[in-house]
Amino acid sequence: MTWSGVFPAATTKMTASGELDLKAFQHSIDRLVTSGVSGVIVLPMLGENAALTQAEKDLVVPAAKEAVGGRVPLLSGLAELSTADAVAAAKHYRTLGAEGLMVFPSLAYRTDRRETIEWYKAVATGGLPIMIYNNPLAYKVDVDVPTLEGLAGVPEIVAVKEETGDVRRVTDLFNAFGDRFDIFCGVDDLILESLALGVVGWVSGMTNAWPEECVKLFNAAKAGNFKEILPLYRLLTPAFHLDTDVKLVQYIKFAEHLVYGAPEHVRPPRLSLEGEERARVEAVIRKTIADLRAM
Repeated sequence: MTWSGVFPAATTKMTASGELDLKAFQHSIDRLVTSGVSGVIVLPMLGENAALTQAEKDLVVPAAKEAVGGRVPLLSGLAELSTADAVAAAKHYRTLGAEGLMVFPSLAYRTDRRETIEWYKAVATGGLPIMIYNNPLAYKVDVDVPTLEGLAGVPEIVAVKEETGDVRRVTDLFNAFGDRFDIFCGVDDLILESLALGVVGWVSGMTNAWPEECVKLFNAAKAGNFKEILPLYRLLTPAFHLDTDVKLVQYIKFAEHLVYGAPEHVRPPRLSLEGEERARVEAVIRKTIADLRAM
């Protein structure tokens, strides 16, 4: 299996009282697919995975499956504490209709290289193709070249979401592995640079708000039309910077709310934006909206 294109990390919609809003969620998934994305990832950290109960996750994946309707691959995030729970979750999400997994390192413990290799090998026994979520800035585990050397022989591991923030890693991965892994950019404000170095996909946050524009940006740059698409990238970059903040969930949901009226509610301990912070983020989003209309 190979994956490529724009794979938004989808937000999970909620009501003001904190319950799942599956109707709004399915509308957002359909909006992404009809706008031309190549895949959808539900239950990422942007989807507030860690704040949902398992019973809620068991509703989210089938709801997304129904909304996608077989038009693009559906992946589920997998974020567990123990290896046994991660393996069980991998098998479970397969029964719910997920066609692949974006797998975090253990959230309970900072694994060393040997432990990280064994973690991903174990999850691979669940039978679904895996995208490794490599975000050492957030999770303190770096699935680097030597670690991937220990996983290259596992056929279920097909892709890496590269989110070190160091674009040089893209070239290091290609030099080490060629096309063994599908390399995805996992940072919105590095997508043009990453495409110039050969990534085949983009796990994007702000695509939730602007799917058509992000697909246009990706496709043009993938085709090598960097000069043509650079003005759009520059226009979107202030909003893309919001994807790299610790409050990216609030920021991206707020962007969706302002762009197309989606609910911006979040699950505590996250709280909705207020005061100066809300005004600052709103100014960035509204300027992006206005600039896009003026293009």
